Amino acid sequence: MPLLEGKNALIFGVANHRSIAWAIAQALAAEGARLALTYQERMEKFVRELAEKVPGTPLIPCDVQSDEQLDAAFAKAAELFDGGLDILIHSIAFAPKEDMENPFWQTSRQGFLTALDISAYSLVAMARRAVPLMQARGGGSILTATYIASERVMPKYNVMAVAKAALECSVRYLAYELGAYNIRVNAVSPGPVNTLAARGVPGFTTMRDHMTEVAPLRRNIEQSEIGDASLFLCSPLARGITGEVLFVDAGYHIMGA
Repeated sequence: MPLLEGKNALIFGVANHRSIAWAIAQALAAEGARLALTYQERMEKFVRELAEKVPGTPLIPCDVQSDEQLDAAFAKAAELFDGGLDILIHSIAFAPKEDMENPFWQTSRQGFLTALDISAYSLVAMARRAVPLMQARGGGSILTATYIASERVMPKYNVMAVAKAALECSVRYLAYELGAYNIRVNAVSPGPVNTLAARGVPGFTTMRDHMTEVAPLRRNIEQSEIGDASLFLCSPLARGITGEVLFVDAGYHIMGA
């Protein structure tokens, strides 16, 4: 029997076929999960085309900076999934372009707040709404996507690195508090992959080239490898794992430079 037969998964963060969230969605669907994908209005066309590749996958509009839209998205998910949710995928990150390009010490107040709101607080906001739906299923799994810049200086990653650090800390606190409801909370930390968000990071190509030279496996990773690792964390195979950051970066994170 497929690992996720009968499981319901709500996925935030699909923008196009290169999205980490899409790689995760494909892996979950391949193991029997029923999906619902959220989308930003400007990305609807691309997300709809992808959803058609997994027959029966509904779309839900949602701007994560709006509490009203988050409420509506989870209410719709509850309707689609008969009141129960097993898996929540959070793969969302954003910082204003100028605050990525300028030196970190020149980060604007609004840019800082925007990056933390969209990239980190949104996980907390989603978890709060997911808890009652997961309780109805006897527990669940929440998974987010982070990056090693939360721990080490990656030039030009700037305020996004701070947001990822906040995201990882949020994972630990959520894991601690939601464990009482049999809800696991983890993060996957991939190497630099060619996503829509990554292409907005100055020096992204340099990051990819450096990883290929330094990582023990002497290569970069593929989106499918992120999907497979995420599938593991969301499946019963990882039922004893919570509060963790799983690196999927060809071993890059163990190196000193």
